Amino acid sequence: MSAVLMLSLRSIANRRLSVALTVVAVALAVALLLGVERLRNDARAGFAQTLSGTDLVVGARGGAVQLLLYSVFHIGDATANLSWASVEHVAALPQVKWLVPLALGDSHRGHRVVGTTTGFFAHYRHGEGRSLAFAAGGPFADAPARAEDLFQAVIGAEVAARHGYRLGDRIVLSHGGGAGEGGPRFAEHADKPFTVAGILAPSATPLDRAVLVSLEGLEAIHVDWHGGAPIPGLKIAPEHVRKFDLRPKSVTAALVGLHSRSAVFRVQRQLNAHTGEPLTAILPGATLQQLWGLVGIAERALLAVSALVVVVGLAGMVAVVLASLGERRRELAILRALGASPRAVFALLAVESLLLAAAGIALGLALLYGAGAALAPWLAAQHGLQLSLGCPAASEWRLLGAVLAASLVASLLPGLRAYRQSLADGMTVRT
Repeated sequence: MSAVLMLSLRSIANRRLSVALTVVAVALAVALLLGVERLRNDARAGFAQTLSGTDLVVGARGGAVQLLLYSVFHIGDATANLSWASVEHVAALPQVKWLVPLALGDSHRGHRVVGTTTGFFAHYRHGEGRSLAFAAGGPFADAPARAEDLFQAVIGAEVAARHGYRLGDRIVLSHGGGAGEGGPRFAEHADKPFTVAGILAPSATPLDRAVLVSLEGLEAIHVDWHGGAPIPGLKIAPEHVRKFDLRPKSVTAALVGLHSRSAVFRVQRQLNAHTGEPLTAILPGATLQQLWGLVGIAERALLAVSALVVVVGLAGMVAVVLASLGERRRELAILRALGASPRAVFALLAVESLLLAAAGIALGLALLYGAGAALAPWLAAQHGLQLSLGCPAASEWRLLGAVLAASLVASLLPGLRAYRQSLADGMTVRT
């Protein structure tokens, strides 16, 4: 077998230009195949690690996937709000340990603004139960007594990095928006700016691109608004907003933690059957699986296209080997004359195909990791997607094994042709 390997290596070296082009084609196909698989796995992992330790997400009656998307991932908008009376009802249930309300609808330079309470920083978990950490400062004031303390904000790591914000900087919120910088925005709350009180450390969650404020602060900037627009002729100064009732009338959703997870289905049924106001209570993990079921078709389609590209690359490799058979008639005939059996000739071509495929896989992995290292910062900053640059996962090893197996199958055609080629045919001079 070592002799066959040496002959294969020398034959490849003798045809290095065509072989190099074939290896590059296979490498590009492998890099695309593994890139799609890695992006798929990393996207799933990123979504799954966005929220942990929360038993239920409660919102107004609607679709479960839609509720998860706008409340946790900040994608899309709610069609209806959850009344504060329902929030108090859910919080008062004996099985409920904690509840964190979320109010969405405003934005800052395309970043989602989240109105919540200081309980959010105490109970929100991501990844493997990790709590939110601060790179600078701390949470906004809890139940502030002074009017100026109402207007404190905590910003995500990406918000701070993109706009160069530091502690003490003042930011202005916009009514509506959240569709990215340059997206649609409405009137600004310029008369009631917020002061940056804290900057979150990077968490690889949508909170990196969010601005968090207190529910009272969010209500305070809307005291002179009605129906989503400023009241004409009415301007209430920030120092006077404390004279108004700043308790929210409604919120967008609520994160709920229970004393015992064994009660989660019972509480979910109870809330979904609530007669006071139509509610939807979802289990984040189960709803995330529904989401993957919806996008699974697109994932499989991308993977199929990548597999077809690999097939095209292997077909090119077979074409190169077949084309070389005409030039190698005398070489193969001499091997036969020296005592090489047809099986040895077949093994020679099979080993050459495997070596080309292995070289393509190695180069494809190098391209994948190089492109991943170059694009990882951009993907994290622009799309919040954290690329893993570790060793290939089990699914990726299976794909690589399938590529090697396919290359072995592809080598059968030139191998059989050489196997059937007679010694006399190789020694005959063709005119």
